[in-house]
Amino acid sequence: MIAAMMTAANLGARVTGWGFVVFTVGSIAWSVVGLSSQQTNLIASNGFLTLVNLIGIRRWLGRQRAYEDGGKSATEASRRSRFPTLFTATGIAGMPVLLRDGKAIGKAVEALLSCESGSVSYIVVASSGIGGLGEELRAIDRCEIDFARDQLNLKGSRAWFESLPTLVEGEWPASPNGLA
Repeated sequence: MIAAMMTAANLGARVTGWGFVVFTVGSIAWSVVGLSSQQTNLIASNGFLTLVNLIGIRRWLGRQRAYEDGGKSATEASRRSRFPTLFTATGIAGMPVLLRDGKAIGKAVEALLSCESGSVSYIVVASSGIGGLGEELRAIDRCEIDFARDQLNLKGSRAWFESLPTLVEGEWPASPNGLA
């Protein structure tokens, strides 16, 4: 159960990777039980799960951790340099979105980029809801958001934000103003 919570929470490569380590310990333990009680189905299923968990460890504590560490190092280096401060594009998901008064209105769930320019077209912001239930998604034009290192700041008010149309699940617009 602990491993399932660690992987499901999606708290970054290290936590997810260590979740797979816990899963691996469990699958090896169940394989030992299967060996000692001569239960071939238990041995086979947990042998397979051990293999899957080892792949998870390699991915999340190897490759994905290296990607996250690289992005973090670039972000940190940019803060200390004369160049504009960077943040990773993948890091935008989950960033808090704040109103002008500093109060949280929601969190970013995705950024849509223009293929032609490579620039951000709009950000999808989730608001309300608890645990994803009852949440509302809105498309916020890039020009209506100030990017900060660890948060996004809306230029508009709460009333402006709430007046924006909510997105239909699975049918996001081609542009922030809803034009297809």
